[in-house]
Order: sequence, then C-alpha cells, then structure tokens
Amino acid sequence: MAASPGPAGVGGSGAAHGSGPSGLAFDSGLEIKTRSVEQTLLPLVSQITTLINHKDNTKKSDKTLQAIQRVGQAVNLAVGRFVKVGEAIASENWDLKEEISAACMEAKQAGETIAALTDVTNSNHLEPDGQITVFADKAGVIKAARLLLSSVTKVLLLADRVVIKQIITSRNKVLATMERLEKVNSFQEFVQIFSQFGNEMVEFAHLTGDRQNDLKDEKKKAKMAAARAVLEKCTMMLLTASKTCLRHPSCESAHKNKEGVFNRMKVALEKVIDIVTDCRPGGEADVSSVSIFSAIKDFKMTLEALRENPHVQSKENLSATLEVILERTEDFTDSAFTSHEHREHILELSTQARMELQQFVSVWSQAQGNKTKSIAEKLELAVLKVSHSLNELKKELHGTAMQLAAELLKYHADHVVLKALKRTGVEGNLEALAEHACKLSEQKEQLVETCRLLRHVSGTEALEITCTHAEETLQVTGQQIISAAETLTLHPSSKIAKENLDVFCEAWETQISDMSTLLREINDVFEGRRGEKYGYLSLPKPLKNSANPKPLKPDKHDPEEQAKVAKLGLKLGLLTSDADCEMEKWEDPENEIVRCGRGMSGMAYSLYLFTRGEGPLKTSQDLIHHLEVFATEGLKLTSSIQAFSKQLKDDDKLMLLLEINKLIPLCHQLQTITKTSLQNKAFLKVDKCITKTRSMMALLVQLLSLCYKLLKKLQMENSRWVSVPNKDAVDSKT
Repeated sequence: MAASPGPAGVGGSGAAHGSGPSGLAFDSGLEIKTRSVEQTLLPLVSQITTLINHKDNTKKSDKTLQAIQRVGQAVNLAVGRFVKVGEAIASENWDLKEEISAACMEAKQAGETIAALTDVTNSNHLEPDGQITVFADKAGVIKAARLLLSSVTKVLLLADRVVIKQIITSRNKVLATMERLEKVNSFQEFVQIFSQFGNEMVEFAHLTGDRQNDLKDEKKKAKMAAARAVLEKCTMMLLTASKTCLRHPSCESAHKNKEGVFNRMKVALEKVIDIVTDCRPGGEADVSSVSIFSAIKDFKMTLEALRENPHVQSKENLSATLEVILERTEDFTDSAFTSHEHREHILELSTQARMELQQFVSVWSQAQGNKTKSIAEKLELAVLKVSHSLNELKKELHGTAMQLAAELLKYHADHVVLKALKRTGVEGNLEALAEHACKLSEQKEQLVETCRLLRHVSGTEALEITCTHAEETLQVTGQQIISAAETLTLHPSSKIAKENLDVFCEAWETQISDMSTLLREINDVFEGRRGEKYGYLSLPKPLKNSANPKPLKPDKHDPEEQAKVAKLGLKLGLLTSDADCEMEKWEDPENEIVRCGRGMSGMAYSLYLFTRGEGPLKTSQDLIHHLEVFATEGLKLTSSIQAFSKQLKDDDKLMLLLEINKLIPLCHQLQTITKTSLQNKAFLKVDKCITKTRSMMALLVQLLSLCYKLLKKLQMENSRWVSVPNKDAVDSKT
C-alpha cells in the first residue's frame, strides 16, 4: 500500500472523492498522495458509477436487470476479496488492528447492501403487477456507494501506515548501526558492523525506492530522489573515510572527513522520513526561495485574472510583485561570471518590463470605471505586451545560465585540479596542496553559483530541487576532497588515504556528469520537449497474506544478494553517464550509431534503476525480457558500425572491426543467458546478466569514442580532398 495519511491516522488536509452523473460523490477527509491507492480505487469507482448511472425509469428489460445484478455481485465479490487482505494486514499489525477491522466491516456491509439492492430475485423488488424493479431507493444505493468508497480508502491509507512504519523501522536500524560505526576502534569490528550496515542500507534503498516511484507529488518525489542519491554515494565514502580514520587515528583532517560523511547521511535519512511522514509542510513557503521562472509564471496568472476582474488586485501590489521578480535577476547581473553583453541585455529587458507594466496599469485604471469594447481591447493588448516582455526576459536569463554552465562544465571536464591534488598528496607536498586546494575552492564557488542561476530557470519544481541538490553536493564534496587530500599529503604512503581521496574525487566527477544531464533536462523543459521517463509502481503488496489476488510481486533476494546487485548497478549507472557524455560530442544526434547507443544507454539506465528498487522493471522476468531487447540493440549497433567502417581506410577499418568483434560475442552470450533456465537460481541469472551488460556498456563507451574520432578524421580527409581540386581549378583559370 502506498499513500500518506494525515497525522491522526487517516485524516488529512485534502479529500479523496469520486463523482458521477448520478450524484455519486464522497468526501471522507482522506488525502490520497500515492498513485497506487488512486489506481486501486479507480476500478471500484468505475463499477459503482456504471451501476447507478442509469435512467430513472424503474421498469427495465430482463437483459438490463441481469447486467445490473452482475455488476452489483462483482462489486460485492471484489470487496470481499479486498476485506480478506485488509483483515490479514490487521492481524499482522496490532497497533492498527482495531481501525483496519472497523473500516473492513464498513466496506463489507456496504458491499452486501449494494448486492442486495441489485438482486433481481429479491422479493422486495416485486411490484403489485408482477414487474421487477430495482433501485427503488436510489438514495440508499448512493449512500451505500459513498460508504463503500470511504471505507475502502480508509483501509488503503491505514495499510499504507504499515509501509511508513517499515521505512521508519528500517531508518532506525540504519541509524543505530551508524552510531556503532562511529564509535568502532578496530578494523575487525568495523568490517563486521559495516557488513550489517550495507545490508540494512540495501533494504532501506528498496523500501524508499518503491515509495519514491509511487508518490504523486513530483516535488516530493524529487526531494526523495535527492536524499536517496546522497545516501547511495555516501555509503562508499563512509567506508573509505572510516578506514582512513582507523588507520590514522591521530589525523585531524581524517576525522573531519569522516564526520562530514556521517553528518550528511544523518541529514539525508531525516529528510527521507520527513517526506514519508509528510512533516514540516510549512517550511516550503519561503518567498525568498521562489525561482524567477516560478515567480513570473504566478505573475502572468495574476495578469490573466485582472482581465476578467479588474478589482482583484491593487496596482501597488502588482508593481511591488514585479519589482521582487526583477530584484531576483540581480543574481545574474551581480554575478562575476555573467558576460557584459548578457548583463546589459537583462537590465534593458527589466526596464522594458517596468515600462510595459506602467502602461498596463494606466489602461487597467481606465477599465475599472469604463467597460467599453475599446478599453477591453486596449487592456488585452497591454497584457500581451507585459507577457511578451517577461517572456523575452526569461529567454535571456535561460540563455545566460545555460551558456555559463556549459562553458564551465567544458572547461573543467578534464578535472585538472583533482589530478593535481592526487599527485600532490602522493608527493607529500603541503605547499602545493594549499595552492591546488585554493583552486578547487574557486572552482567549487563557480559551480555552486551556476547551480543557483540554473535553479532560477529550471522551469519545474522537481528540477529546482535537483539544482539545489547539485549545489549542496558540490559545496560539501569540495570541502571533503580538500580534507581527504590533506590526509594523503600528511601520509603519502598510505594506500587507504589514497583510495579515500579517489572515492571523493569520483563523487565530484559524477556530480559534474549529472550536471550535464541536468542542463539537457532544463533545456528540454524550456523548449517544451520534456516527457515522463518511466511509469510508477503498482500497489505495494500487503505483507505475507496468501489471500491477495496474486499481484505481480517484486523479487526479494537475501541482503547479501541485494548488496552485490546494488554494487554492480552503481557501476552500470556510471557507465551510462559516460556513454551519454560521449554521445553529446556528436554533431548529428540522429546518426544511426548514436541512436543505437542512446537506446542501449537508456535500457542500461533502467537496469541501474532496477538494482536500486526503482524504475519500470519490477521482477527478474521483467529484467530478462528487457535484456533480450538490449542484446538485440547491441547487435544493431554492430551492424551500424560495420556499415560505417566501409568508409574508412584499411588500418582504421581493421582497428574498428577488432573492437566490434569484442561486442558481438557479448551480445550472443547475453542472449544465451536470458534463455537459459536456472531453477531456484534467479539471483545467479540476474547477477550474470548485469555483469554481462556492464561489460557491453564499457565497450559501448569505447566504441562511441573511437567512432567519433574516426568520423572526424574522415571528415577532415574529405574536406582536404575537396579543397585540392578546387585550388587546381582556380590555378588553371589564372
């Protein structure tokens, strides 16, 4: 089950309701916050609406009467099955047993009432002339329908509290183990506790992954994704940072590094629980945190409302609202990284918006006392001019932020500073460390400010949260890299200190790669190309009950298996980012090689989500079918590359074909594994498939890079070949 009840149990601030043409509606004070509960209720609402949405004449044909009776019986049977599941959940959760049992009893009674009212064999439906009637008491049917929907919703939301309780319990286990890890003093004890911690984190990841996919609110979903990303990345950091502290217990920078990881994980765990329990709703209304694009959207809606009713807003409030928006553009104009041209253009467009609003206010004042057609047309034109000026401002802000971010990411793509810090650490050069740490801090500040600007132009609340997450990650990770580098510089021969620095540097590089993806998503929203990435979960299953009408259950592996799959998946996720970066280099996104690569990368990303308990793949069977398509796409890629190789010279062609010949057998091996039956060894099959997919993705990255280089080389040779005859032709004319 997946929905969030209000603090009192099932009461919330919203309402669950349904309605039909015949007046069916209910308002139980229950707020449905997850897709699974909503989707479970829809068929029931549909059946009941069909049942009561009939003509009011009481005499019907035998065929109609039988159809009504079938629907009534179907509703009652469905409710009966549902009640059995609810009662099973109640028996396993004593703290909710009384409430769930009462709601189940209500639902059962309502279902039986509907069945009785639609039973054509009931003698109460006989008229004196022998005709059969149904729904003589239509108000009674509607009342029973309302009670049924209300009680079923209560059961769903109460059962959802079981899921919330599971997540909280899992969080508490993780926190307790983290406290033990913080206090541990020996390697042997640390290894034992960390093994337990890893298993608990995998369980927590699966529970929260299901919850994230099932949330209806995109803002909450994005917050959950950000918190879970922190936990996933920090798990490896916690391992190396703790080991470094154990190896160098008197090193202050090592302790600072470790404390930073633990503190960040604790904050992320708390954020997850806040989202799940729907706490702190008031903290999200901070006016100063509203992005420019969101503020402009709200302002334009206010203008539209004034066209209908000129008295809903004062001109002072309208002007003040615009000034607040324009003040926020100072984040762009005051930035040291904004070009002079962009700064001047933003200021010009801000002035233009003020002038257009003044003109609108003048016409609006006339419209309040004079409602002629001429004034209405002037008001319409004034609204359009203000909207146009704000759209032009949005376009300029978007271009400024995107250009700055793209240039910055390109400039730092080689991670020169990180390489220098690693080299300095191994050399034990403290003076050079200070110099490179200063450079990293400068780079961090540039990226952090860029994230703030991107948040203003992101276009959706979910992307705003992603920008904030990127800003926080860069801020924290930058400091942790410096402390890890300091530890290595103080202990240049320490392998664990070197490994620790590598882990933090890798996290930085991953975040930079994620920012490239973020830029594409922001641009897609701005240009209207954004779509859903994947669907959502079906209703989570009610624990162990066998009376459940056999929904598709996500696979459950033991903790060790889950931990191994999660680790393989993390590496696969990084490879998809590498592949996306390689494809970004290509000038023609519709090139057949790029199209195949994009398809493979997308499917590999779905597999990565599967290892985290997210995304569209729920079972091993889903995964196997998905990988069959992946292997086929891999073979398509080899065909496309072979066709391209025919344009190359012999040496280049041979080099490319050698790489292709590595991919082809991997595709066939993956196809063989997916078709092989491994009874009672589903995990072994999944493990082999993920490992093989990872090898294929690593080859894909190499092939994309090689093909791009060979394509550029081919284009240069062709251009030279074309230019020589042209030069000869000119010479002959002279």
